[in-house]
Amino acid sequence: MVVNEAQAALDALKVDGFAMGDGFERAHRIAQAHEGEPLFDWLHALCHRIEGDHGNAAYWYRRAGKAPFDGSFEAEAAAIAAELAG
Repeated sequence: MVVNEAQAALDALKVDGFAMGDGFERAHRIAQAHEGEPLFDWLHALCHRIEGDHGNAAYWYRRAGKAPFDGSFEAEAAAIAAELAG
């Protein structure tokens, strides 16, 4: 279930307080497993923002068809979750 995997990735990031850690690694693996799917490419961009790799994040935003997010990590996760909910 793609929605469940995306939500699991968002939950993992939240558990780590949107910082580097095991949850980040899990979310990043999930995003990589779905490369080419716009929602997961957006999630991948968020992962690289958290990591501080803004150049790589910009690449994933382009792949996702999204403008770089200008807000907190929490707000971006909420925006991704809202898109998941439809």
